[in-house]
Parts: sequence; structure tokens; C-alpha cells
Amino acid sequence: MDAFYLIKIGEILLKLGNRKEFENRLRSQLNERFSKAGITHKIEMYPGRYFVTVPEENATDAEFILSRTPGVNGYARAIKTEKTVDAVLAAAIEVARERLSRGLVRFKAESRRSDKSFPLGSFELSAKIGEVVLGAFPQAKVDLHTPEFTINAEIRERAYVFADAEPGMRGLPVGSGGKGLLLLSGGIDSPVAGYMMARRGMSLEALYFHAYPYTSQEAQDKVIRLARILSTYAGKLVLWTVPFTEAQLKIKKDARMDLTTLMMRMGMMRVAHLLVPRIGANCIITGESVGQVASQTAENLRLTESLTDYPVLRPLCGMDKEDTVNMAKKIGSFDISILPYEDCCVLFSPKHPMLKAKLERETEAYNELNLEPLLVEALDKAERLEIE
Repeated sequence: MDAFYLIKIGEILLKLGNRKEFENRLRSQLNERFSKAGITHKIEMYPGRYFVTVPEENATDAEFILSRTPGVNGYARAIKTEKTVDAVLAAAIEVARERLSRGLVRFKAESRRSDKSFPLGSFELSAKIGEVVLGAFPQAKVDLHTPEFTINAEIRERAYVFADAEPGMRGLPVGSGGKGLLLLSGGIDSPVAGYMMARRGMSLEALYFHAYPYTSQEAQDKVIRLARILSTYAGKLVLWTVPFTEAQLKIKKDARMDLTTLMMRMGMMRVAHLLVPRIGANCIITGESVGQVASQTAENLRLTESLTDYPVLRPLCGMDKEDTVNMAKKIGSFDISILPYEDCCVLFSPKHPMLKAKLERETEAYNELNLEPLLVEALDKAERLEIE
């Protein structure tokens, strides 16, 4: 027996002349993810819908993939049946039976009839489904306002019957929005930022700064685990680990105390700037949120991004910490992010950091440090790890 899924797409439907490109990219992403998981599958495409068939024993893994593929709005285990009234009603009884077995009782029926040759209209078909379900299951109750489940019937090129769809990531297929370099730390924010940009169709590579022995191997392992979580949404991801100790020690030694965090952030942005063209990326992504910490005031953000002419995307910019924490819990990164292994930003933070940098003055202070040779050397020593 095979498991059959109806897949809903959303934003892709708003595309006009290049819609086919987005549809094909989503199909390619699904094919790649199922194949890498070793799942035999068949994907069919019809206007506004995709359909995936997999062996029953792979159903749980298939649902995991569908729930984490950008571009998928939702998915539902469905019954594909003949386009006859009797066949649709029989399928509706099976869908109701499965939901009632979970203890759900209140239901409603919704129908969509694209094929106008079908003998019943949408309203008539919904009423008929309600009638046969009530006849088959006396414990069932119709509730049009607060149902516990909905029986959906779609009459298209074929007939499909299914219960409520599970939510997907929505957004756009990975790769349709270009490639971004994510500055990934061990904190809560940056994995969420990567997730949000993957939803916008961006493929990702990640950059982590490691300051051994001031940051531990456990801190680096924590970042690798976060990258693995992120890759379940974004697909294949490359993690670059740059040894940053020498640059940080020089900053600590030669920079004014209140500027050390800003100088470090500028150095990190410069390394990112140098890496972007090597990997064919189009932008830099950070987990910064305006005003969250001292280095993230508007003045300080202007200063740190002055070291690159690539776009710096900050998807968390207008979110508060509670919003970000909730999303981190949703995507599964939160419990890893709060493990007690500090990154290099925390360990080298000054007690009283600069809050409102002056661009010209602080840029001059940065230039006087002459960090470029150390940054180039650090990038040349970077470790590259591919994460599937």
C-alpha cells in the first residue's frame, strides 16, 4: 500500500511569467530531498497542486520532508478516487472513520468542483458527504462553526478526498531567491534568521567564528548541531569555521575598551565580505535586531555594515526577543542554542560598550588596527564542512 499526499502551494501561484520556473524548482527540491532520504517516490504536478506517492513505510519521513520544504504551504494524506459520486462518498466515509478513531466527533464538509461535468455542485456534494457520514457514524455531529475536523473533496482532473491539511513552511523554493552567507553563532537569533531567509527562497552557506582556546570545542559542536537543524529546512548547507583568535587578541590589545565589540563585528563583516564572492553568494545575513544589544543600535549597525558593499539582510530587525524565542522553539533550535557554551562575541564583550558610534571617527579607529592581514589569513585557514 502506498501513501498519497496532496500538496498545496501558495505564493508560487502569484507568480506570472516565470511561475513555471518556481514550480519546477519546487519539484526539483522535493525530488532531491526524497532521493537523499532513500524514499522511492512519484511526483505529479497539476495547476495549483502537487501530488506525491511514497511507500507506506516511508510515510513518516515523507511528512517530515513536506513540513520542512520551503514553497509547500500545506499537505494532507489524501484518497485519490474515481470521479463518481459513489466513489467520493465512500472515500469521505474512510476519511471520517480515521478522524473519529482519534476521538474527534464534530465535523463539516467542504467541496471544490473545478470539473463542471461532475453531477453535483459544490454545495450539494458537501451536503451529501455530511449525510452519508452521519448515516455511517451515529456518534458524529455536524458543526459548521467550530468543527474538530473538515472533510475536503476536490473534483479536478481526478477526485481527491482528505481531512485538514498540515501546515508547511510556505514561502518560495530554495534557490529561487539567490544565495546568502549567514553569520551563524551559537545563540538563539542567527538560526532563526537563516530559517526565515530559507523561507524566502534563499540557499545558504554559514560562517562561524571560533576563538580557540577562549571558546571551547563544545561551542563549535553546538554550532554544527544548529547548522544541521537549519539544513533540514534549507537543504544542503556549507559551514565555514574561521579561526578568529589572533584578530580578537589584537583588537583586545590595541582597540579602545568601549570599541572592542564594534571592532570585532567590523572584522567579522569584513571576513564575510571576502567570502561572499568565493561562494557565489549575493548577500550577508545576520540575526541582528534593532536595539537588542549595544552593537545593534542604528548607528552601530551602520558602522559594522560599512565594511561591505553587499546587501546585509536582517530578517529579525523588527522582532522582539520573545518573538524570536518562540520561532526558535518552533523550528527546533532553541534547546541547542541555550546550551551553556559561550561564543567569542560574549567572551570578549566590554563592560561599557559604545552605543552610538560616529561613522568617520570609528572607521578611522578600525583602520588604525590594520586587521586586514589577520583577517585574510584567518579566512585562508577556514574549515569547510558540508552538511546535508
